[in-house]
Amino acid sequence: MARKRRRGFGAGGIRKRGDRWQIAWRENGRRRYAAAPDEQTAKRMLAKILSDVALGTVGLRPAVTDAPTLAELAEPWLKRRERTHRAWMDDASRWKVHLKPAFGHLRPCEIDSGKLRAFVETKLGEGLAASTCGHCIRLLSTFFSDVIEGGHATTNPVASLPRSTRRLYQSTYDTRSTPFLEKLDDVRRVFLALEEPFNVMFAVGAFAGLRVGEMLGLRWQDVDFDGRRIHVTQQVQDGEVGPLKDDESRTVPLMASLVPILKGWRLKTGATADATGGLLFRPHDVRAGGRPDLGSPPRFIRPETLRKHLASALKDCGLPAITIYQATRHTFASQFVLNGGSIEVLRQVMGHSSVVVTERYSHLKPDLFRETVYTTMSVDLVAPKGDVVPLPAPKQRMVADEPSPLFEAQATA
Repeated sequence: MARKRRRGFGAGGIRKRGDRWQIAWRENGRRRYAAAPDEQTAKRMLAKILSDVALGTVGLRPAVTDAPTLAELAEPWLKRRERTHRAWMDDASRWKVHLKPAFGHLRPCEIDSGKLRAFVETKLGEGLAASTCGHCIRLLSTFFSDVIEGGHATTNPVASLPRSTRRLYQSTYDTRSTPFLEKLDDVRRVFLALEEPFNVMFAVGAFAGLRVGEMLGLRWQDVDFDGRRIHVTQQVQDGEVGPLKDDESRTVPLMASLVPILKGWRLKTGATADATGGLLFRPHDVRAGGRPDLGSPPRFIRPETLRKHLASALKDCGLPAITIYQATRHTFASQFVLNGGSIEVLRQVMGHSSVVVTERYSHLKPDLFRETVYTTMSVDLVAPKGDVVPLPAPKQRMVADEPSPLFEAQATA
């Protein structure tokens, strides 16, 4: 029998606990509980509580007017993000450069939609990109979720922004227009134009859809030639091996075109079939010029170095300049769809959080519209053959050197 799902704490819920019924709801970011003797009483109590919560007349409301300023609250919040978020440096930079000068001196209860709109308009007037403004607003929304959880605010002002304000920082870039290598022959030409190990890295990205950090963190034990799959479990970020972007491993199909490339690279680098910790692209401990870099940890290949070699190869092949992401990961996804791959399968392979992100490639699908769509409005608008459409007779024009009959009659009279 299917398990009955309970409503979340945001909508409130009731359940039987022994001889009594328990009521659960969320108030001011905290879970609250109460008890009732029977189910009908519990339902009535829950309805009354949710109504009072919506009106703000239940419980002890925090003294938001005495809350610390946003600058005081942001300092410990950013330190916590440093331990839990991979992009904490970007968050700290956006707070320091954009958000703190505008809102740092204010208390949480003093932030409203008007101040947020003024902030966006000011930044756009200074030449800041709309996408960057959007990142700042979304970061502020995340920050307010933590402030509410701490009891220093009751509402998130970003959640109540009108659509007119949201349109100001909406990115105008069409992700579906991102360029990629449209011909597999171009992929082959670029591969042959690159030198080792950059050609192998390019092949892994273009035929497996891996990010640059995931290529550098790939181990031989993660490549299953017999099972024809690659298990992506880690990545290299800022020169160190760490978890993936979303902390979730994924399985990628090992394309037939990539198998001989990886087997040849394994033999050339001296890796054995039963290697347990060897990386496909080993870090080196030699400085530029061949001098040993003693006392320093091994250094991985930098993405800038791969970008430089890729740009040179594209130029030699007479192809437009595109980024590493466009030449590898976006090329893989686009070619996957063009050759009839499923969008849902592609979502799992790419590691996207939602199929909505992957659907940007759906415009490339050859069978985007079924054949029945083209015959939905079936009507023959062509006139039957053989019918002659009568045309009006051309009007007789008056010749300038011939007198009009009316003129002659008037002259005779």
